[in-house]
Amino acid sequence: MTSRATTTSTTTRTTPTTRPSTTTPATERTTADGARRRFRLSARLRILLWLLVVMAVALATVVLTTRSILLRDAEQRVGQLLSQETSEFESFVDHARDPETGRPFTEPRRLLGVYLERQYPEPDEELLGYIREDPAPRVIRQDRDIASRLPLHRDGASLERMSEHPAGTGTLRRDDGVVHWAKVRIRYGEGQPEAMFLVAVHDDPSGSSAENAVRTLLVISGVALLMSCVIGWGVAGRILRPVRLVRATAAQLTEQDLTRRIPIDGHDDISALAETFNAMLDRLERAFGTQRDFVDDAGHELRTPITIVRGHLELMSAGEGPAAAAERRETLRLVTDELDRMSRIVEDLLLLAKVERPDFVRPAPIQVAELTADVYVKARALGDRRWELPEVAECEAALDAQRITQAMVQLAQNAVQHTGPGQRIRIGSRLAAGHLELYVADGGPGVRPEEAEMIFERFRRGTTRRGGERSGAGLGLSIVRAITRGHHGRVELRPTPGGGATFVLVVPAQEVQETP
Repeated sequence: MTSRATTTSTTTRTTPTTRPSTTTPATERTTADGARRRFRLSARLRILLWLLVVMAVALATVVLTTRSILLRDAEQRVGQLLSQETSEFESFVDHARDPETGRPFTEPRRLLGVYLERQYPEPDEELLGYIREDPAPRVIRQDRDIASRLPLHRDGASLERMSEHPAGTGTLRRDDGVVHWAKVRIRYGEGQPEAMFLVAVHDDPSGSSAENAVRTLLVISGVALLMSCVIGWGVAGRILRPVRLVRATAAQLTEQDLTRRIPIDGHDDISALAETFNAMLDRLERAFGTQRDFVDDAGHELRTPITIVRGHLELMSAGEGPAAAAERRETLRLVTDELDRMSRIVEDLLLLAKVERPDFVRPAPIQVAELTADVYVKARALGDRRWELPEVAECEAALDAQRITQAMVQLAQNAVQHTGPGQRIRIGSRLAAGHLELYVADGGPGVRPEEAEMIFERFRRGTTRRGGERSGAGLGLSIVRAITRGHHGRVELRPTPGGGATFVLVVPAQEVQETP
């Protein structure tokens, strides 16, 4: 007697898997008037669509792989079941004896009947004895229900096909389902009818375990995709919120209003983008503010000489005689002076406009001692002062000789404006703490502490000029600072011992190489 645990069978049905299709990021729509309007999907929707595509592919792969594994296991289980049943029957034929006589079986009908009485097949398994007798074949079966709408003992045509099949095992496809079968032929000599033992495994009509598992996985996959839509939509919206704020803020920015900023929440890449955008807005606001101040100051400075020129031209006498000629000569002199001053202002403005260009400063190795001496010689022609060259730096530095000379001469000109005839002005250079310092020191009234930073701004001038003089446009020290910054250095204002001001150009150490 054989005892087995019940095992669920499988089918070979194929369940189609639907995958969401991708959408073109940009499409064109035709309006009622025939014009084409370009339409773009939002980044949030595109992220969601790609997420769904990836998840659908992943879930479909899982479903198909699981189905393949289950079908393979089911085929192995059916094959093992058929092989086990036929092996047990063959062993019974070789060794069994009739319980009534105690002798070996002599005819197939008795053999099949005794064997089937002792078997307990699984619900989807059918064991039959088939004997070809006249006038009709005899079917010996167990008195039990089979998990199939059409058992083989009621399907004579299928039994006939299996009995005539030359192979010992096979698969029979019927309208009611698939039947996997195996047979063992029985022969008892001349005069005995042909008989055989049949084992059949029916597909479960309500669906095999593989199909049920696939359907369950499909339902779970659908729920997972739906949940992914909801969660992905929310997460994508949260992640892209700063990007939307960037777009909204950029749309609301104008040249007159650059004060809007993006709130920063978190420390991820999107927050870093918001920080970078805010920093860009800070730079833009400063640039626009500087531009507005520059235009206002330039307009103010240029308006004064233009007004003076216009006023003198209007007062120019049209009379004849020596007095009128002298008046015209004086007017022309004043007008020429103002026009020269306007020309200098325009040249200085053009120079400052070149500060941001990469070729504003063109450094080259030069001997600092020779450069300092040249500046000293040129500065002596600026005024009747007691010029001194107390020290020079014996080193080589990467400097733009023309720009440094321009800055030093400008500082010397300022020193002349703040001193009187015979007062001392010192020009020199030195190495200090690995830096190169080029300086101009005067003995004038000096610079007030509250004006120390202001005097380097454009169109700003100090109030301590000799005799209250206010010549110039206030661009000289701005140019000096721009030239120094172009050399990656700085300009410093220091007090002069005994009174006065010392302006120092400081060049970084990496630009300097001391000469032995």
